[in-house]
Amino acid sequence: MADIQGNPKQQLVAEFHNFAAAGDKTKLTTLLSHSPSLINETAKNGWTALMYAARNGQFEIVQTLLEKGCDKSLINKSNQTALDIAKFWGYKNIATLLTNVKYGQKPFFLSSETGDHDNFFCRTFLDRKSEKRVDSKWLDIKQKQPNTVYILFSNLSPLAISDDGHDSPQYPKVKLCRFCYKDVKEYLEQTEAVTLIFLGLELQGKDNLLPNGKDANEDEDNSLVAWFALSIEAPAAESFIQKHKGCHFLQPPMPALLQLSENEAGVVAQARSVLAWDHRYRFCPTCGSGTKLEDGGYRKTCLKGDCPSHQGIHNTCYPRVDPVVIMQVIHPGGNHCLLGRKKRFPPGMFSCLAGFVEPGETIENAVRREVEEESGVKVGHVRYVSCQPWPMPSSLMIGCIAAAVSTEIKVDNIEIEDARWFSREQVVEVLNKRNQSAFFVPPHQAIAHQLIKHWIGMNASL
Repeated sequence: MADIQGNPKQQLVAEFHNFAAAGDKTKLTTLLSHSPSLINETAKNGWTALMYAARNGQFEIVQTLLEKGCDKSLINKSNQTALDIAKFWGYKNIATLLTNVKYGQKPFFLSSETGDHDNFFCRTFLDRKSEKRVDSKWLDIKQKQPNTVYILFSNLSPLAISDDGHDSPQYPKVKLCRFCYKDVKEYLEQTEAVTLIFLGLELQGKDNLLPNGKDANEDEDNSLVAWFALSIEAPAAESFIQKHKGCHFLQPPMPALLQLSENEAGVVAQARSVLAWDHRYRFCPTCGSGTKLEDGGYRKTCLKGDCPSHQGIHNTCYPRVDPVVIMQVIHPGGNHCLLGRKKRFPPGMFSCLAGFVEPGETIENAVRREVEEESGVKVGHVRYVSCQPWPMPSSLMIGCIAAAVSTEIKVDNIEIEDARWFSREQVVEVLNKRNQSAFFVPPHQAIAHQLIKHWIGMNASL
């Protein structure tokens, strides 16, 4: 420990070092405010306050000293820097901080590369064929072909049937009801009461090439199977299911949609998001007049001929997607993660923190802002992992891993009612369902679950 003998200056330095070693942030900052020159003063052995804090694992003291501008490159009489000391005593969180003062380097627990992730609602077997949306004649032909597939919605819920071959007590599997043109012809003729969305063409194999080398998806002879989503109003929907026994509209949307196969979930995510946009935005955002759907259901135009929205494209209404950051926040030490719970969560459920990206904001800054607003924890480095469409009604969940640079939790009590640091061992037990009395996390179909698993997998050796 620092030498406490000698002149008053040496005693003051010793006192400052003792506060650093003990982790007394209040006394250290008070003393430093009166005597700023103490920050890089050394004891007889060449040790600085930063070194004593690193030796004793005082993360917040190290952080404070660095923020105050201390010199982390100084060496003691044993030729050690504060970083050398932190590494020797195994304080990985402090070692990370000392090598990442301005977030220029990745923390040690973010060193693994990002791989491919196939999240629920992401997979699809359709080519959207967006260039065909403006071809009304082609769309009309595809609507009437006998092999064309229609999936029905009412109040944003898809019509499905139980898949008895895959039932399970926990998540009974269901599959979409698929209909042909003759099944829905009478509804297509009622243009005022229905909404029709072109979803795409079925992909024709892995490389989509015919023996002659042509792209099968060009559909030159109109032979490829087209998919449409058709939304009908409640009275018509009730009448329809009376004619098709065994079919039912999936309610409520969550967790009902999680019962679908991954392929069909991707199609529903596309269809439901567009239908939700059409349902919520019935009027022109420029003049308030009525609108009509065009481009296969992906564009709305104002019915008023002299509306300014007809000039250029800046006021034309297209389906909206709301970007949301969702983040697995990692403790500076790397072996704990931050999970929170909202008031509306089922009792015992904790999940990753999340929030909407604001206009003019980067993904990284949105992560930092949301985490601090909801939990009081400050975040440094942010790394993108994967994303997931979330059709409730139309969000894009942008999944990230975020490195915390502080540990004190202060929940906002508005969106978050509780937040805690959970150890790797606790999380592994929950994922493996070894501790039924502990907290639980969202199901595997949610990106929050996959982010948690990603963190567990990328640091398995720690």
